[in-house]
Amino acid sequence: MSEAAVIRKIKAAARKRAKADEAKQAATEDLRRQCLAAREAGIPITLIASEAGLSRQGVYDLLGERPSA
Repeated sequence: MSEAAVIRKIKAAARKRAKADEAKQAATEDLRRQCLAAREAGIPITLIASEAGLSRQGVYDLLGERPSA
């Protein structure tokens, strides 16, 4: 494979990665909004975490909250 072909493939892979990073960021923001809505509706963190596939600490981190003692 020529150098030019390899460079094209590297650039294509980099674009694909950037697009995936953007999609992950958007999905994370959507999950944060939905978790916040659930929290505001009074749904317990434990249930939110279970449904989101996160730990309780992960939900707190996502929402930027500290767990209550």
